[in-house]
Amino acid sequence: MMSDQTAVAQVQPVRTEAYLDFLQMLSGVALVMFMWAHMILVASVNLDLGGGRVMNWIAHFFEATYMAQIGGPMIALVMLAHFVLAARKLPFKAREQKEMWRHSVRLNHLDTWLWVIQAVTAFIILIMGCIHMWTVLTDLPITAQKSGARIQGGWWMLFYIFLLPMIELHVGIGAYRIGVKWGWIKRSNRQFFHGLENKITLIFITIGVITLFTFYVLVKPM
Repeated sequence: MMSDQTAVAQVQPVRTEAYLDFLQMLSGVALVMFMWAHMILVASVNLDLGGGRVMNWIAHFFEATYMAQIGGPMIALVMLAHFVLAARKLPFKAREQKEMWRHSVRLNHLDTWLWVIQAVTAFIILIMGCIHMWTVLTDLPITAQKSGARIQGGWWMLFYIFLLPMIELHVGIGAYRIGVKWGWIKRSNRQFFHGLENKITLIFITIGVITLFTFYVLVKPM
């Protein structure tokens, strides 16, 4: 018969994992909301065809209230914490990665491939996202003209063209998988929500491409 001490020892790790999964979910939801809001706010540069008045006003508001100076580092910490929490289930060793790929090919299941895409994009976003945040937050104030000058010069346009789909794929898949994992998306409506996730991802990628075009062509740099 199992002793009370043995039962507690077995239950405790499971309970800890549940708490960590819950924190991972919370940080993931926060980052999804932030990324969608961030994309919409940056896309405000399109409202006056690259004039930058709307975007500059929004940026000034966030900086005057210190939301940019405080919120930026906080988002970076949340992103790092989310990666650490998710890394508990990511394959870092070559043998583990090979085994993951073998199982993915064998199963050939949509949700499995979505997890693979999310795992790959996570590493890319961690590196490139930190580069983007450091570049922006160490060169305040944010203005449309300054952003336009950055994108129009050097390799930044290619940088953002590559980063944009990585973020939107990761965020869209993440929102879908949170719903599946926590039971909000069920087998009966999974196909609908997967289609919705694809549409939302495509919409935000399109908004991002239009915004990059505006910065590259219409915005007059300082």
